[in-house]
Amino acid sequence: MCLAWRLLASSAFLLTGCSVADIASKSPVSEPVAAMSTTPVKGIVHGGQQPIQQASVYLFALSTSGYPGSSTSLLNSNTGNEAGGRYYVTTDDNGGFTIAAGDYGCTTGEQVYLYSVGGNPQVNGPNSAAGLMAVLGNCTAPGTFSGLPATIQMNEVTTVAAAYALAGYAADATDMSGSNTTLAATGMANAALNAANLANLGTGQALATTLAGNGTVPQTEINTLADILAACINSTGPTSSGCTTLFENAKNGSTEPADTATAAINIAHNPGANVAALYGLVTPTAPFQPYLTGSSGYAGPNDWTVGINFTGGGLHLPEDIAIDASGNAWIANTFGNSVVELSPVGTLLSGSTGYTVGGITRPRGLAIDTLGNVWVANNTTSTLTELNSSGGLPLGEPAGGFTGGGLNSPAWVAIDGQGDVWVSDPPLEGVSKFANDGTALSPGGGYAYTSLDDPQGIAIDGNGYVWIANYGSANLIVLNNSGGSVTSATGYLGGGTSSPFGVALDSSGNAWAADAGNNGVSAYSNSGTPISSGPDGYTGGGMDAPNNIALDGAGNVWVSNNFFINSVSELSKSGSPITGSGGYTGGTQDVPYDLAIDGSGDVWITNYLGSTVTELIGAAVPVITPICAGLPVVPTVSGGASNLATRP
Repeated sequence: MCLAWRLLASSAFLLTGCSVADIASKSPVSEPVAAMSTTPVKGIVHGGQQPIQQASVYLFALSTSGYPGSSTSLLNSNTGNEAGGRYYVTTDDNGGFTIAAGDYGCTTGEQVYLYSVGGNPQVNGPNSAAGLMAVLGNCTAPGTFSGLPATIQMNEVTTVAAAYALAGYAADATDMSGSNTTLAATGMANAALNAANLANLGTGQALATTLAGNGTVPQTEINTLADILAACINSTGPTSSGCTTLFENAKNGSTEPADTATAAINIAHNPGANVAALYGLVTPTAPFQPYLTGSSGYAGPNDWTVGINFTGGGLHLPEDIAIDASGNAWIANTFGNSVVELSPVGTLLSGSTGYTVGGITRPRGLAIDTLGNVWVANNTTSTLTELNSSGGLPLGEPAGGFTGGGLNSPAWVAIDGQGDVWVSDPPLEGVSKFANDGTALSPGGGYAYTSLDDPQGIAIDGNGYVWIANYGSANLIVLNNSGGSVTSATGYLGGGTSSPFGVALDSSGNAWAADAGNNGVSAYSNSGTPISSGPDGYTGGGMDAPNNIALDGAGNVWVSNNFFINSVSELSKSGSPITGSGGYTGGTQDVPYDLAIDGSGDVWITNYLGSTVTELIGAAVPVITPICAGLPVVPTVSGGASNLATRP
């Protein structure tokens, strides 16, 4: 199944599928208005292990022109070479190139990458389909980079790293962009940083561990993907079997790429498509070793998701996870009696044991408000802890956390647009509400109704309505902002709802619930009308006892399969399965419990039995974080519309 990236043809972000081979036909792009460079950029372009001669090397930055948009060309006319208003330098007989100081300009904060096209890989003559990339990262000051190696080794490995890290913003190799918001800038910066967790620019080799040392990188898978690209690059050109097989099986919808860099981006967008056909391009003498192998008849992995598995920090049976505005991941470390914080590239920020202040005990759920404070539900002590963005206690918070409001073994937490905190209490069969200063707003018994029965997942829509997965009664219950019941005693029924656990809202106010009982997902309009049909709701995509749910920036639906399947599944915004029968298995998942999407398009997963956290690089569409930042401060009158599940 080779779908257009995340089925975005029906959304505002329609990927064009245009390739770099026709770069000269694109509208001229004006030279950037930026200070002249002070840092020369030097490198060698390789196809496999052979230098590529006479290749055209471009220097681009991710633009802020919106989704989609052309990358910003940074080279100027000093290079003497131009195509379609974009300047380039040419590699020499050894594949080397130099972009001199003064030949380019970049603006502080721009995320920059190299793109090479064409040239002679010295195997079978010139190859116009040879496209390679390497991420240079942040322009630290006008015309300046820091931390670059003296010579950049640009090859298929660095191309895979760039394609996956930047996938959330890429339509093809020369069209990468986000919006001009602060959140989008943060997401693009974090995405560029992730490329350095996958490949070393100085050696051109895939890493085995992340730079911070606590993450396992799928080195053999990255090598395998690089070998797939090499089968085209080290061929006779676009009409060779290596290229035609690659391009036929790495499409953007129905559009074939024209070069290997765009093919890599398309694989990152559709990691479950045509896996065996792509794997068939790898040969025993492939240039990047070791690569993925198996027993007789092995046809490649389940999918091409690239997942990093993070350990340490005292992780022990982690449950809920949430992403803040900086892209940091916060994890309820249930049996570690702590909260663990990872940076956007997986660096441990919370020390060897996590944050333990404020009476954190058996934390189950957590949520982050727009001020960056993290609200944690302590299940066994029936308290609520607030951590500031540094993991400490805000001034005046009680050492044992907040109590009252009916808290009774709290499970899930959600923040509304006004900053109030809502907590589900399964044993109480009620819901508690707190102001953002910790004052209990719900009565001593919480908002308890006879219709609430083992309430679990909780989410807020644009009306300020509180949607609750009523696990014990196979329905959804909705409260208004004052705690009054919007639904009748029977709640919202139908749509395949059986045992709803996690719940999430989209920008239209539709509610999506992960349903372990029916191995599917049920969906309701804001008025409670079932959208999903059939006895089990939306099924397929490898879903098996789906537990928790998250929506990405295109409204696509992600669920964790919590019954020892060790995968996550993805559905389109219309409920059609995107993943195959095995889901996505990247990153050594081990009973995935919860998942969250960040502003770079990475999917973060807590592995309950593995006591680890997996990050699937570039697998989703970037989304606004934290979740409550997508809600209006003043609730809408009707319809539940918001900026939930939209791009930064």
